[in-house]
Amino acid sequence: MHIGPYELKNNLVLAPMAGVTDRPFRQLCKQLGAGLAVSEMVSSNSLLWGSAKTLRRANHEGEVEPKSVQIAGAEPGMMAEAARHNVDNGAHIIDINMGCPAKKVCNVMAGSALLQDEDLVKRILDAVVGAVDVPVTLKIRTGWDKSHRNGIRVAQIAEQAGIQALSIHGRTRACGYSGEAEYDTIRSIKQAVAIPVIANGDIRTPEKAREVLDYTGVDAVMIGRAAQGRPWIFREIEHFLATGRHLSEPSVEEIRAIMLGHLHNLYDFYGDHTGVRVARKHISWYSKGQPAGAVFRDRVNRLETVKEQLALTREFFDRLADGGELAA
Repeated sequence: MHIGPYELKNNLVLAPMAGVTDRPFRQLCKQLGAGLAVSEMVSSNSLLWGSAKTLRRANHEGEVEPKSVQIAGAEPGMMAEAARHNVDNGAHIIDINMGCPAKKVCNVMAGSALLQDEDLVKRILDAVVGAVDVPVTLKIRTGWDKSHRNGIRVAQIAEQAGIQALSIHGRTRACGYSGEAEYDTIRSIKQAVAIPVIANGDIRTPEKAREVLDYTGVDAVMIGRAAQGRPWIFREIEHFLATGRHLSEPSVEEIRAIMLGHLHNLYDFYGDHTGVRVARKHISWYSKGQPAGAVFRDRVNRLETVKEQLALTREFFDRLADGGELAA
């Protein structure tokens, strides 16, 4: 699959997720099979560009190319300036967020709220595409609500504006993340445009990825929540699509090694204090479904230092590998 001049190694994309797809997680998912990983969304408000949070979100040092940065906002001029700023700081692809359903984003008419105003959508896309010389991609939902599924019209506006790939979450903004994703609208959008289309929503297994690709005819699939605590899902899907066979589940020892490497990268990236706090959610995801996982999570979430967090996490996974349980 190509996005502009960039040929991706496969058709598997890590979805942008606020508070999740930081540089350590993007790097890990690329190492484990993702062909592209999109950053957390960066505000188009230039007053925030110097903040520690925004600087971290746009940090792609050492990351496998191409580097895709997602921007969010509702004012065409500010969005164009944000695109230029991020390209100047190393972005190879600019992704525009018109899919986020969060109230704090939609309340300022950004994210999926933009789908209510197709004229504003056009003005933003024209402004951003005209501002930079790199490929611009777009993330949308199927519409604002089930009575207003205007994804096809928005996709056609995007294609006319020069958007070079389109990601679609199979829910409306009103749906949030509840209910089941639907792929009929995505299928119709794929038939209506010639640019690459990426399907997103409820793709949790290799079989589901195959089913969605076959049913919708899209060029790629995007994985979000299913990669939390299972970043190896990308290599599992890639293997299944290529062979029709399943890879073996990673051993406890391999999960332990992947997780500890991830934790060390988080500490290096955020510093010890913030790193410990960011690591908590990842440790919880890695330990989900493991014996005595709830007890372990309760204990590990109370710890305040890198040393304590690593020691208890190592102990838990060492005992899992040995078939034992965590000491009380």
